[in-house]
Amino acid sequence: MTSQAALMPPYPIPATRHRERLAAARDLVAERGLAALLVGVGADLRYLTGYDAMPLERLTMLVVPAAGPVTLVVPRLELAPARACSAAAAGLVEVTAWEETEDPVTLVGRLVRASLGSGAPAPIRVAVSDRLWASFLFRLQEVLPEARFGLGSTVLRELRIVKDADEIALLRAAAHAADRVVAAIARGRLIGRSEADVSREVRERLLAEGHERAEFAIVASGPNSASPHHEASARVIQAGEPIVLDIGGTLGGYGSDITRTLWVTGSEPVHAPYHEYLALFAILRAAQAEATHAVRPGVPAERIDAVAREIIAAGGHGLHFIHRTGHGIGLEAHEEPYLVAGNAEPLREGMAFSVEPGIYLEGLAGARIEDIVVCAASGPDILNEAPRDLLVVSGE
Repeated sequence: MTSQAALMPPYPIPATRHRERLAAARDLVAERGLAALLVGVGADLRYLTGYDAMPLERLTMLVVPAAGPVTLVVPRLELAPARACSAAAAGLVEVTAWEETEDPVTLVGRLVRASLGSGAPAPIRVAVSDRLWASFLFRLQEVLPEARFGLGSTVLRELRIVKDADEIALLRAAAHAADRVVAAIARGRLIGRSEADVSREVRERLLAEGHERAEFAIVASGPNSASPHHEASARVIQAGEPIVLDIGGTLGGYGSDITRTLWVTGSEPVHAPYHEYLALFAILRAAQAEATHAVRPGVPAERIDAVAREIIAAGGHGLHFIHRTGHGIGLEAHEEPYLVAGNAEPLREGMAFSVEPGIYLEGLAGARIEDIVVCAASGPDILNEAPRDLLVVSGE
C-alpha cells in the first residue's frame, strides 16, 4: 500500500519549542512554590523534551527544579536514545545515566535536594507526573520524607491545554491523513467482509498515510453501531445497514480522531437508508454542526456540549446521547479540555478538541459524527475535511 503523505520524523517539534516549554515549566514551578517537578515516562516527558521513552520498570525521570540544571535521569541502556532527543541534543537538559546496581530514586532525591541548597524550609513541595507508577512514587516518598507530593498537572496542564502553531500543524496533518483513509474505506468493498478485516485495513492505511501508530479502528456495523466503543468483531457486514467508522492514531506524535457514519446499500434499491434512520441522522448532523459553530474563545466548554444535547433532545433522542460531546487531543488521544456538563472553563485560542455527538438505539442502530476542532480567534478551525453527511456507499 503506497503512502500518499510524506513520512515525517518521529517527533518533528523543533528544539526552540522545547526551550520555550522548559522555561515556562520552570517559571510555573517557582510560581507555585515547588521544589521540583518530576516527570516520568509519557506525554508530559515528550512535551517537554521530545523524548519518547520506553515504559520500563527501570526509572526514567526528568527533574525540573526551581533552580539549577534540568536533568534527565535514564537507565544506562537507554542513554543513546535519551541523548538523541530534541532537548538533550540542543543542550537544554543534562542527561545522567544510572547503572543496574544503582538506585535511581536516590539519585533523583539528591538532585532535588541539591537544587534547594542549605537551609531550605521543610516541608518542601514536589509535583510528580499524574500517571507516574505507584512503585516509583512510594520510593520517592521514602527517599524524600520531608516532601509533600502533588500532581504534576498543576504545572503541565496550563502549558499543554493550549496548542502552539507547530502542534496545530501536526494535528491538521494527522486529521487530513485520517480523512483520506475514511474516503478509501468508503470507496472500497465492505459487504461480505468482517468488521475485523475492515479494521485491519484501516490500520494499514493509517500507517501508509504517515501515521507512526494506528491506535484504534472502530468498525461498528448494523446493531453494533449502537455501541460507541465497539470492538471490531467477526460480524460480517451486510447490505442495508449502517457502519460507524471511528479511527485514529498519531502522526508526528500528535493525534488523529475522526468518526463518520456510512450506509451500505449494495446494488439493490431496497437496501437504501430507511426513513427513520435518515431522520435520526438529520438531527445528529444539525447537532454536530451547531455545536461546532458555537466554538469561540470565552465560551464555556460545557456550552458546546449543551448545544448538541439540546438539539438531540428536541429531536426526541435525548436519552440516546450517552457520552460527552468532546475531549481534548494532542500528544494524547484524550486530554483536557473535556466538553461536558459541569466544565465551565472558558475555551481559549489554541485549545484543540473533538466535537462528536452521537445517537444510539441499543440493539438496533447508531450514528456519530466527529471532527477535531481548534478554537481560533474568529471561531472554530475545523481540521477534518471529510464530508459529514451520511456516506451512502454500495460497499461492493
